[in-house]
Amino acid sequence: MGWRRGSPMDVQALPGPVRQGLIWQKSRRSNPSGNCVELAELPTGEIAVRNSRYPDGPILVYTRAEVEAFVGGAKDGDFDHMLV
Repeated sequence: MGWRRGSPMDVQALPGPVRQGLIWQKSRRSNPSGNCVELAELPTGEIAVRNSRYPDGPILVYTRAEVEAFVGGAKDGDFDHMLV
């Protein structure tokens, strides 16, 4: 599987130096068991997203604009109905 923006990919498909250099970050609000979403900035400026339970599993890559739109929507409460 190739490294394509906006599509699911296996972390192993990322070039070795890129994969090894990623610094994953999760929210301070993540639960203690570690079940959370983690993000890492790629050298291209895009944002990689993964499930912390599967650190070697699939990841998604989004542009900064896509992540900004999502975070803005979350701050505005656009997804609150999914949490009740």
